[in-house]
Amino acid sequence: MKNKLNNKSILITGGTGSFGSTFIKTFLKRYKPKRLIIFSRDEQKHFKMQETYSDDPPSPVRYFLGDVRDVDRLDFAMRDVDIVIHTAALKHVPLAEYNPFEVVKTNILGAQNIIQASIKNNVEKVIALSTDKASSPVNLYGATKLVSDKLFVAANNYKGKSKIKFSVVRYGNVMGSRGSFISYLVKNKNKKFISVTNQDMTRFNITLNESVDFVFNCIDKMWGGEIFVPKIPSYKVTDLVKAISPKSKIKIVGIRPGEKKHEEMVSIDESINTIEFKNYFVIAPNSKFLSWNKKKYILKNKNCKPCKNNFSYNSKNNSKFLSPSDLRKIIQKNKIIF
Repeated sequence: MKNKLNNKSILITGGTGSFGSTFIKTFLKRYKPKRLIIFSRDEQKHFKMQETYSDDPPSPVRYFLGDVRDVDRLDFAMRDVDIVIHTAALKHVPLAEYNPFEVVKTNILGAQNIIQASIKNNVEKVIALSTDKASSPVNLYGATKLVSDKLFVAANNYKGKSKIKFSVVRYGNVMGSRGSFISYLVKNKNKKFISVTNQDMTRFNITLNESVDFVFNCIDKMWGGEIFVPKIPSYKVTDLVKAISPKSKIKIVGIRPGEKKHEEMVSIDESINTIEFKNYFVIAPNSKFLSWNKKKYILKNKNCKPCKNNFSYNSKNNSKFLSPSDLRKIIQKNKIIF
């Protein structure tokens, strides 16, 4: 992978967000891209990024103002692009419940626009970032991301003679991302009471750097049509409170609309098509749906095995849990400050 991304043109949608900012910083440290195109509708964040990556010496970073809802702008931005990383999304659960069609327009119609523009411009690879909320969704955000995942998987069916590959990366809560529960805890750590919706609630955990490394790995390994799922630890939400605000008392306020008690990344229904590796899972596309041979995939990779039927991978039954002390160390190591 070391040299495969050198002299490539990369476009990242939502590139001014938490993941995008970390991805760009890491990419420029490891590789020498021909162009690194940041596609985002946020003018102010674009401006701040321009201050970070100066043109002395000439920088490969390009700043494209645009919205994934605008297929013409995407078409223009993707000219001569080799790889697309699609991270743009409306993701806040309560806001999505109140503004459903706005989320549909960005997360579903925007995904289809990415697909159309990528095929039209002969892009080599497209990786779409997803969420654990897309597995057996109970909220609108998760439902839109499930549809988005289906669109990217299905895109491998109608690409024609193009060699383009579409794959999806699904992972859990990103520690340190904007608007996360951690940011709320840090801001309120000196308060007497901290509100938690359910005392038994669990979540998956991945850091921004880990999520970026996983995406790099998936770009290298992707066949097209699969959903990559990393093996990551879980934590109890109450333990996260203890890690950041140990002197505060926990006040249980009840689960919010669209919220799950436990998150899931591989459902029982998906287990029949899931392949297990040492550090991650691959959810293969339905063999009746795509020319994708699961047995051939396992034989070629060798260091993997099919998951048992009725297997599920959720934050409650995870084999690895983080203690308050573990969480505190990760927060300090990754310098998560808000």
